Amino acid sequence: MLQFLKKSAAMKTFLLLNLISFLFLITNCFSQQLPAKVDVLIIGGGSSGTAAGMQAAREGASVLIIEETSWLGGMLTAAGVAAVDGNHNIAFGIWGEFRQKLRNHYGGASALATGWVSNTLFEPHVGDSLLKVMADIPGLQISYNSRWEKLTKTQNGWQVTVSKDGSKRKTKVEGTIIIDATEYGDILASAGVPYEIGMDDPAVEPLGPGRNDIIQDLTWVAILKDFGEGADKTIPKPANYKTEEFSASCMSEENLVGLDCQKMLDYGKLPNNKYMLNWPNSGNDAYINVIEATAEERAAALEEAKQTTLRFIYFIQHDLGFKHLGIADDEFPTKDGLALIPYNRESRRAETLVHLTVADLANQYTGQRPLYRTGIALGDYPIDHHHTKNLDSPKIEFIEIKIPSYNVPIGSLIPKKVENLIIAEKNIGVSNIVNGSTRLQPVVLGIGQAAGTIAAHAVKENIQPREVSIRSIQQALLEYNAGIMPFMDVSADDPQFKAIHRVGAAGWLEGVGIAYKWANQTWFYPNLAMNRYDLVEAMEPYFPEVLGEVGESGDLITYKWLQTYVESLNPNATNDSFAKEWENTFAALPELDTMQLYRRHIAAMLDHFLSPFSFDIDFEGHIKPTKEAK
Repeated sequence: MLQFLKKSAAMKTFLLLNLISFLFLITNCFSQQLPAKVDVLIIGGGSSGTAAGMQAAREGASVLIIEETSWLGGMLTAAGVAAVDGNHNIAFGIWGEFRQKLRNHYGGASALATGWVSNTLFEPHVGDSLLKVMADIPGLQISYNSRWEKLTKTQNGWQVTVSKDGSKRKTKVEGTIIIDATEYGDILASAGVPYEIGMDDPAVEPLGPGRNDIIQDLTWVAILKDFGEGADKTIPKPANYKTEEFSASCMSEENLVGLDCQKMLDYGKLPNNKYMLNWPNSGNDAYINVIEATAEERAAALEEAKQTTLRFIYFIQHDLGFKHLGIADDEFPTKDGLALIPYNRESRRAETLVHLTVADLANQYTGQRPLYRTGIALGDYPIDHHHTKNLDSPKIEFIEIKIPSYNVPIGSLIPKKVENLIIAEKNIGVSNIVNGSTRLQPVVLGIGQAAGTIAAHAVKENIQPREVSIRSIQQALLEYNAGIMPFMDVSADDPQFKAIHRVGAAGWLEGVGIAYKWANQTWFYPNLAMNRYDLVEAMEPYFPEVLGEVGESGDLITYKWLQTYVESLNPNATNDSFAKEWENTFAALPELDTMQLYRRHIAAMLDHFLSPFSFDIDFEGHIKPTKEAK
C-alpha cells in the first residue's frame, strides 16, 4: 500500500484506467454470452467499428462488435496513432464527443497540444478507456479477444462463426445487417463484394499512375517514455541494425545539413512525457502488403515492421543519445511493449454505389455529380501518402493535389449488389489517391457513425441499406451534432447549426472551399450578407417554376425581399406566420423590413419554410422528380 501511495500521479491514473478496462473485460467474459442474433453485427472494434456500434445502439438497434484485441479504437488506440490528424475545426459527432472527453481528462485543449503534428495528442491507454466508457450503451455488446472465422449468408442477413480467447469452442452469431469495420476489408471480400487494391487506372482516377497492387507503407507504432535523467533504457541491439537506415531521420527542410532530433521526437510528443514513434522520414515506416494474406501469414510478415521500429528505437537511444527514453511500461498490454496492432494506411477498397475521386472533392459544387448533397462524414486533411520505403512505388507528389475540406458521400459505404452489408473503416469506395485523406482518424470515426445510422434505419424499416432515405440518415446524424457539411465557421452549438447544414446540403447556400496547408477549409460565412441572384440561381433546380425578381446586379437580400420570395415558393408562408417565426427566432433584430440579412438568417428562414430535406435525392446527389412530405 505504501508503495502504491508513492507512485506518481501519472502511474495512479494509468492503474485506474487499466482497472476500468479490466472490469470491462471481466464483465464481458463472465456475465455475457454471445447472442444468437442481433440487429447489427460489426466485425472490428477499430475507429469506425466503435463509432458504428455506439450510433446503432443509440438508434435503438441491438448490436454486437467482434474485436480481435482487448482494446477499442483501432488506429486511435490499439495501433498507437494517438495524434489525431485533421478535423480540428470540424470536430462534430462522435469525434467531437471523444475529443471533449480527452480535454476533460487532461484539463483542457492546451493540455492536448503537446506535439507539433496535431492539436490533439493523448496516451493510447487513456483513449481506450474513454472509448469503453462511451460505449457503455444499452443494446451494445462487445466481444473482445474474438475472431470471426466463417461468414455465411442467411435468408435475412449474415452469420459468422466466432472463436474467443483462442478457444476451440465456436459460437455462431447472426446479424440482420453486418458492417465490415475490419482493418483489411476481410468481410467484404468473403461476402463477394468486388474490390480493388493498390493504385488507380487513369481512366477512373485521372491522377492515378496506372493499376498496380502497391499500397502505402504501414507503421508499427511504439510509445517511448522519459524515465528521467541518468536512466538507461537502451534495448539490446536488434539484428541487422545499421545506422544508415535512419541517419536522415532528423533532417528537415529548414535544416538539411545539421540535425534537430529533439524536434523529430517532439513531432509526436504526448502528455506525461511520452513520445509516439510514427515517423515517416527515414523512420519506422515499413512496406508490407498483407491485405490478402491469411492471419498466420500476416503475423509472420508484420514481424518485420516490428523489427523496423525496434531498430529505430535503438538508433534513438544509442546513436542519438536519448537513452533515458525507453519503451513505455504503462501503455500497451503486450510482451514487447509495442502497439497491439500495426497502423495500416490502406486496405481493400470496395466497389460501392459511389466511387469517390479527386475530381469530386476538388469540384464539389461545379462537378458533374453534386455528391456534397449526400455527405455523411467530414474530412479536411490533404491527400497524404507514405511510399518512401517501397522503391518500386511510382513517384507522385500527393501533397501537390489540392482539395478543400469535403464530405464523404453515403454511397461510398454501400455495395452495389451485395445485400445486408455496409462498408466502413478504410474499406469504402474511394480511389487510391482519395484514400490518402479519408483514411484519417476523424474521417473514419464519422464513417463509422454513419454506418451505424444506416444499419439501424435499415433494420427498423426492414429495407436494404441502398433503400434508405439519404435525407433521413443525414437528419439522424444532425440530431447527434454529426455535421454533414464541412463548414468550419459554424460550431455545433450554433443556434442555426442544423438549419445551415440542411440548407448547405441542399446547395441553396454554398460554402467556399480552400486548399490550405495541412488543414483544408470550407467557409460558410454565416455573418455575411448575400446577393439575391446567387440565391435564386441556387433555388432554381428545386423551384424551376419560380425565378424570383432579383433586381439590379449586386442587390443584397433584405427581410422584405426574402419574405416576398419565400411566399412565392411556398404560399403557406403567410405574412403573419413568417413575421411571427422571424420575431420568435430573432427578436432582438431591429428594422426587419429593410435590414440586410446575414446568411445564417437566410438559412434559418429557408429551412423553416421551404424544408430542404423534403426534397429527396439519389446517391449521385441529383434531385428526385417527386417531392415527398417532410
